[in-house]
Amino acid sequence: MLLTLGDPILIRKWNLQGLPTDSFSIDNGIAVFNSRRWPLMIDPEGQANVWIRNMEKSNKLKVVKQTDSQFMRTIENAVQFGAPVLLENVGEELDPTLEPLLQKLTFKQGGVVCIRLGDNTVEYSEHFRFYITTKLRNPHYLPEVAVKVTLLNFMITPAGLQDQLLVSVVLEERPELAKEKEQLLVEGAEMASQLQKCENDILHVLSTSEGNILEDAAAINALNNSKEISAEIKEKQEIALKTEKNIDEVRAEYVPVAYEGQVMYFCIADLVSIEPTYQYALRWFAALFVTSIRKSDKPERNGK
Repeated sequence: MLLTLGDPILIRKWNLQGLPTDSFSIDNGIAVFNSRRWPLMIDPEGQANVWIRNMEKSNKLKVVKQTDSQFMRTIENAVQFGAPVLLENVGEELDPTLEPLLQKLTFKQGGVVCIRLGDNTVEYSEHFRFYITTKLRNPHYLPEVAVKVTLLNFMITPAGLQDQLLVSVVLEERPELAKEKEQLLVEGAEMASQLQKCENDILHVLSTSEGNILEDAAAINALNNSKEISAEIKEKQEIALKTEKNIDEVRAEYVPVAYEGQVMYFCIADLVSIEPTYQYALRWFAALFVTSIRKSDKPERNGK
């Protein structure tokens, strides 16, 4: 999914907004924006919730619960004015009044796209977006609910948590390395975007040129410029790949710490099976993990 539908720059932006960097979470993020149905995200650790809140904050996100007194009124206003809505902490059943919204039962009235919610007919904005999250770890949704939404499992995976903890370890132990890695990722995304733009420019020149392209001076100049830029970007990409490889070799030294951390978290998370009182949030564990790194004895480097 990443190779066919993924946009490197957009994915990097999602990561900065709180989407975990593992491939499983990135695939889920891509599915959110490429599925026909609204997403219902299984999110016991709250990672999807944080991501949606940060991503849609500038668009005046409305956060509601099914228990809110003005629950449907808030959604109606958002549908009409094109504001995104996050319906959080749902159970295994969704409010029946959401049925037209989930099935996108829109219709035209007086040349305007509308939708009927409850007893009210509301104008339907094309900018409206609807997100649903649940904190249930293993919800059982009936088929009539599952077919109306895109079910996405945002539960943290061992590989995903190990990757997150590795980032935390490197950030604490080698901040300069983490900063360089971050810069490489941003530059890589920008270079990929420039390279794609060059390819699009070349295709545009070839498709719009009339007659013999060899006699079209403007087209030849455009192709030469695109070729020079493309060659320069590819050269920079080769240098960046070598640098990233060196950084990853150093980061690999901290993988055992991240691995032990993820094993410890899943052991703690499984305690809830013994006694419901033992419930611990991933955010709490991540903070504890960073604190333990800061309080640990620092190893000597380079013989110092």
